[in-house]
Amino acid sequence: MTDPNSSRAAVSHAAGLTPRKRLRRQIALAVVSTLVLLTAGTGAFALYVYQDLNNNIHRSPISMPSGKPDFGTDQNTDETNILIMGLDSRVDQNGKPFPEEIYNAIHAGDQGDGGYNANVMMLIHIPAGGGRAQGISIPRDDYAELAGHPNGVKMSKIKEAYGLALDEKLRELVRGGMNRDEAYQEARTAGRQAQINTVSNFLGGVRIDHFVEITMAAFYQVAQAVAPIQVCLNQATEDKYSGANFPAGMQEIDAQQAMSFVRQRRDTGKSGLELTDFDRTRRQQAFMVSLAYKLKQAGTFTNPATITSLVGTAKQYIAVDDGFEFLSFAQQASSLAGGNITFTTLPITGYAKRDGKDVNLVDLDQIHATVAQLLGTTPSGSATPETPATGGAGTAETPKTPETPQAPASEAPATPGAPSSEAPADNTYHDWKEPLQAGSIPCVN
Repeated sequence: MTDPNSSRAAVSHAAGLTPRKRLRRQIALAVVSTLVLLTAGTGAFALYVYQDLNNNIHRSPISMPSGKPDFGTDQNTDETNILIMGLDSRVDQNGKPFPEEIYNAIHAGDQGDGGYNANVMMLIHIPAGGGRAQGISIPRDDYAELAGHPNGVKMSKIKEAYGLALDEKLRELVRGGMNRDEAYQEARTAGRQAQINTVSNFLGGVRIDHFVEITMAAFYQVAQAVAPIQVCLNQATEDKYSGANFPAGMQEIDAQQAMSFVRQRRDTGKSGLELTDFDRTRRQQAFMVSLAYKLKQAGTFTNPATITSLVGTAKQYIAVDDGFEFLSFAQQASSLAGGNITFTTLPITGYAKRDGKDVNLVDLDQIHATVAQLLGTTPSGSATPETPATGGAGTAETPKTPETPQAPASEAPATPGAPSSEAPADNTYHDWKEPLQAGSIPCVN
């Protein structure tokens, strides 16, 4: 429990902070509590909020990859690479079920569904000196070598490293007589380590300084705390699997709709819109930008109930590495407050079946060169990045790019939940391969 005297002192200290320092500390809370690492707010709140978060968030002792000598270790130490991992598990950090209301809202089954796949993997690169940050999304089905070959699996979908390593470690520890709760936490650490190492290797030996792991419950509760949130869609769409049912254009959505928005990867309605997993990744990027936009608005961080909700969510449903220190990170992340970040999805060369699984095929030289270009490094032996191919040797089929829809017609502002206007022409995206620029609400498929 926090000492009231130290809390009062912290409040007094926070009240004396300059606006710039207050902003940096707000970013630190928003970074982890909202899962997006690019948010900012206005107003002041007490330092003990950060102390509470630092002391009580779930931490895992991970040996973070230092990177290959020709790719990352010579980067300026003021630069930071953070891996965001979003799990498809339907349990919290202790393996316990979510509250029933969350299962009802997320349209994704209950604790018996899902697993420990890292369905969302995004490397956030924060450069030194306040330059433009990079968000690099890694398609979850990319066929890759898994670090340590967990459960004897050398090659598989990149997202599976976590779950396979967790399962291998858990069975080993339980067989050895360890208490299952303790074994579970050690197994989660083993899963994180395998996934982080796998991603680092896949990207060409990139240094990873920190990780942030989130669950569906974390996402839902953050969205609930700050809803409604504005998003924009190029076309009307609906999907019976995710629960999505959205008109075209700019609109405000609640937390339950937000879950549908970021999970939708197909259209089961009458629009004929062809969506893929890559469109879902683009939706996730767009939602991060929209959430950051909302959190920058005046009043978001002046509501104690909102702050309490965000911190409580972080403590229950988010995990970070032992070395992640919020206040120090805030000093590096302050440049992101204005949306100074670009999101890119890594290219694939085609689709195929491997060991009975539908996977994405990739050209590792192309991946390494693309990442090096985005991070401003030049690993030896890398080829010059090229536009992603529409097929490749050994592919079972060529990738299908969603058909280009017409931009939504401009409409008069309407009530929340209905389309209000067309997204700015310079922030409308029809192709997942096009880098998405933060700063204003993007319109996407």
